[in-house]
Amino acid sequence: MSQKISLVLVGAVLLAAVFLCGCTSTDSGATPTAETTPTAAPAETTAAPAEQVQVKVFHAGSLTSPFEQMEQAFESKYPEADVLLYAGGSTKIVKDITELDKDADVLASADYSLIPCLMVPDDADWYATFANNAMVLCYTDDSLYADEVSADNWYEILQKDDVKWAFSDPNLDPCGYRTPMVIQLAEFYYNDDTIFDNTVGANSAITASEADGVWTIDATDPQPDGTLQIRPKSVELVQMLESGGLDYAWEYRSVAVQNDLKFIELPVEIDLSSAQQADTYAQVQIECTSGVNVGKPIVYGATVPLNAENPDYGEKFIEMLITETGNDIMASQGQPPIIPAGGYGDVPEGLLPYVELL
Repeated sequence: MSQKISLVLVGAVLLAAVFLCGCTSTDSGATPTAETTPTAAPAETTAAPAEQVQVKVFHAGSLTSPFEQMEQAFESKYPEADVLLYAGGSTKIVKDITELDKDADVLASADYSLIPCLMVPDDADWYATFANNAMVLCYTDDSLYADEVSADNWYEILQKDDVKWAFSDPNLDPCGYRTPMVIQLAEFYYNDDTIFDNTVGANSAITASEADGVWTIDATDPQPDGTLQIRPKSVELVQMLESGGLDYAWEYRSVAVQNDLKFIELPVEIDLSSAQQADTYAQVQIECTSGVNVGKPIVYGATVPLNAENPDYGEKFIEMLITETGNDIMASQGQPPIIPAGGYGDVPEGLLPYVELL
């Protein structure tokens, strides 16, 4: 149900210089000379192996499956490249770069706004927006009340004392801070002002308050309790669901599709998937340890951090991500690509043909 968003916020991807950085391919020496003796074996020419270039890609956990396919496609096109994937909550991996100075050639976040908010201008000077997603509530055949849950009563199911449910840490993972937003928005849609308190509020220290028509959720110190669990990354919840450790978990639609999970398709007014509902989503914001995030459609963003050791290859990776190969991979994994990708900031010249500057 997630639909393609032609969103603002620009981004996009630097295609670096045409030469291959750090890659050499040399001949082993002089051409062998023909021998006059018939039995003499010809000398063999041996090419020295190309120097391996490590391309470090820090990415949101929800990009794990498509980026594993991207890794294969990229290494096939650039045999000298060795793509190293580092998955994690988007807020955490951004801070790994900005605060711990971990070098990365690509940073791909599940929330594009983390790049301008936390990385520009000291750690990045451009970014591209490349895909959309939607929030869903996942479950399995073995989940309690699996035969009853629906888009009309999911919040009632989560209030039951015997139901175990979870979402990821709002302070580490965008999926985590988007979940309380969705639950607060549900109060507007279902015309029930008890939903948030009876689900999130009753099982954690997360609170919500209203001022001037905007609801602010405080998730700086979640302290989950009761039937709710909060884990660092949303992808961790998939295994917990499959093992029976959880009945329900909040995930991106793409993660549910990639893992063959059952899920509740939520109304577009609350699932954070639609650009047309941006004003509705903006009625909710959430305060985390990294700052305040305003409700908005889910849009993924990527950049080449300024501390990249192989920025040319980072740009090549993003070029592949926002062109046909990447678009096909993202679509096949349940994450609609943004075509053309949005571009913001000092977008590299080589990537300009593939982005729409906004």
